Amino acid sequence: MRFVVSTIYMFLFLSALVFAHGNETHVMGTVTKVEDGSIVVKTKEGDKTVMVMSTTKFVKGTATVTQKDVRVGDRVVIHAMPMGDMLHATEVKIGTVTAAQHQH
Repeated sequence: MRFVVSTIYMFLFLSALVFAHGNETHVMGTVTKVEDGSIVVKTKEGDKTVMVMSTTKFVKGTATVTQKDVRVGDRVVIHAMPMGDMLHATEVKIGTVTAAQHQH
């Protein structure tokens, strides 16, 4: 049963990549560092730093949350706008299953 639930969560988590938001870049992976104004995510391509703006929306499940709710180890999908050589987050979707829980 846990496998089925985990599979469903992962499918929903990955399905966010299918629906692109215009010119936004999608950063998907595990949070390795959270600082004021930025989040570092370990992706398949390596670590990516995404800047957080005052307008960045944070969502966990169906709840609206804040950057303070983002924790190291959380799985995230971040929709970000490239600005120069930096990525600026417009939306951060926090997975309801952490990477550690997903491995069980």
